[in-house]
Amino acid sequence: MTFASCHLEGAEDGLYKATKWHFLVIPKEHVPTVRNLQRRAEDYSLVSHMLEVGQTLLSQDSPQLKHRFGFHQPPMNSVNHLHLHCFALPYTPRWKFVKYLSLGSIGFIEAEKLLEKIKP
Repeated sequence: MTFASCHLEGAEDGLYKATKWHFLVIPKEHVPTVRNLQRRAEDYSLVSHMLEVGQTLLSQDSPQLKHRFGFHQPPMNSVNHLHLHCFALPYTPRWKFVKYLSLGSIGFIEAEKLLEKIKP
């Protein structure tokens, strides 16, 4: 896969932006949610690639800050198209962290944890 297989979006407006650097990595192929990913090489490769794109992007734009990467899980997702949230912390305003809490099987899931779950 190449970077061309993912679409990059920056959350620039104040309404949706949770940190100074908040990017979304969106695969061109439609995958509704993390629930549609399975323990197979193709899905593992897709999520790995999305994480690599996000890490590369944030390491260029905010190398000095702590980074966080993850996905919303149903029913906490608002868009039915898989997308990776890429944050350079801290959250601004601080209360925005609530939207990205890990609440077991319904909250936000860290990208690395998702990779563990779908590893073939």
